[in-house]
Amino acid sequence: MLSSRQNKLLKLIVESYIRQAKPVSSNQLCKKLKCSSATIRSEMASLEDLGYLEKTHTSSGRVPSEEGYRYYVDNLMEAKKMNGEDMLKLQIIFHNQSLALNDCISKSLQVVSDMTSYTAVVLGKTSHENLLKEVSVVPLSEKQLIVIVVTDKGKVEHKNITLENVSMNDIKKTIELINNLIVGTPIDEVSTKLEFEIKPIIAKYVKQHQQLYNAIYNVFTDITNPDISVVGRTKFLEQPEFDNVDKIRSLFKKLDDTDLLQKIKRDESNNIEVYIGSENKLDNDVTVIKTNFKTDSEEGTLAIIGPKRMEYDRVVSILEYLKENIER
Repeated sequence: MLSSRQNKLLKLIVESYIRQAKPVSSNQLCKKLKCSSATIRSEMASLEDLGYLEKTHTSSGRVPSEEGYRYYVDNLMEAKKMNGEDMLKLQIIFHNQSLALNDCISKSLQVVSDMTSYTAVVLGKTSHENLLKEVSVVPLSEKQLIVIVVTDKGKVEHKNITLENVSMNDIKKTIELINNLIVGTPIDEVSTKLEFEIKPIIAKYVKQHQQLYNAIYNVFTDITNPDISVVGRTKFLEQPEFDNVDKIRSLFKKLDDTDLLQKIKRDESNNIEVYIGSENKLDNDVTVIKTNFKTDSEEGTLAIIGPKRMEYDRVVSILEYLKENIER
């Protein structure tokens, strides 16, 4: 365990580096800790030996190591209430009764990204965890209709499709076949069943079977795409740690990798979880702070991604506020 003075010292260094993005020297800390510069240097050297601080090549000051950030989050970070301005911006969204929940989440993440200068991500429940409950159609005109897909989790998706010279009777037959034969199938397996089980049957009973089959198949293909939204990718360009072109190019590529982003949802905890550097599966130079949410109709994960030099206390309070309002 660290001494009381070492705890205070490490906390000051972490919070100073988060604010200024500059290595912290002993001279900056003397007045705050009421110690001599020599004493501070000795304590900083001890914290470095313990792995909580690192020296930079360009300065005599120290910066927090990955272990230092972890110790800070677990032992030193104090709960921080959201300031009134941040809360008001989000309240306007959540109090807007005309917005659907998905729109509230999307707009709130955009606001959070702008407030914090970090990247925000929302990941929906993966398609294999949703079973097909029902398919229905609503005619809009002779050629256009809406296909509505409902899952057992209460998730509802709809797609507009256009059909030429297909009778409503044939459409109803096809929808009945789907509901009778593949309800209860995981959404990401529906396309395969449509191809090998439903298509041969549709061909026997429906005249324009190919056109109708193709339209329904495309609906399910669209729905099974990963439900991921990334807001504020370019916020990393505002961070001094990411002024290297190769580093930022690599990170942007990872933020476009849906399989990699899905790994953010690696646990089912309802708490706020903090993954620093090598602890996350995304990138060693970033921190991912996430939480899961669940309502009667939606389940998913919210995550804020930023440099390891992140305002941990502020981001945690913002995520807690988002989770509370989404689940309300």
